[in-house]
Amino acid sequence: MSTTRDPDRLVLFTDAVVAIAITLLVLPLVDIVPEAVAEHRPSIEVITEHRPQILSFLLSFAVIAQYWVTHHRMFQGVKAYTPALVLWNLVWLLTIVFLPFPTEMTASYSDDRFTTSLYIGTILASSVCLFAIALIIHGNPEVGGDEEGLTARTLIRLLTPTALLVIAFLLAQIPAVNYYALLLLLLAPLVSRAVRGRTAASE
Repeated sequence: MSTTRDPDRLVLFTDAVVAIAITLLVLPLVDIVPEAVAEHRPSIEVITEHRPQILSFLLSFAVIAQYWVTHHRMFQGVKAYTPALVLWNLVWLLTIVFLPFPTEMTASYSDDRFTTSLYIGTILASSVCLFAIALIIHGNPEVGGDEEGLTARTLIRLLTPTALLVIAFLLAQIPAVNYYALLLLLLAPLVSRAVRGRTAASE
């Protein structure tokens, strides 16, 4: 059963939590500056000696930003919400708030398999939550504004990034691959388009 209450309050709360989480990513970089000053190191070393931290920050910023954009688009057509939608939204927020922690670990344990699994696993968990949210929105006409409901095309579009992340998580266990497995996400639009084309042709 859905409630007719306007979902704006849920969206505003979500946006605020995401904004805080994405801001927390930069705090470890801010702490580097006074440390470098205290050790009388040249300012350029703040960048050159901490490239892994900076790259981890940029990657996690891009991930959270992309997931927020996806979440924002999904909720544009939401006209009501259910307890299940609220629950999955909170679990998704948990993955977003947690992400700065493995992000910081990647800078110090860049080649550690556990750290790699934790980092990509967190992103995968976040993607699974977004998929569950999308299923609730598109599968319930009282919640979502899409009258067509959960079509095969919509399902493929939503499932593709999660499926690629599962593959990336497995490939990341290979030491030589590591975080490069995340580059698979760049293929999401192409894979989704190809699968939709084959689905349409078979109908």
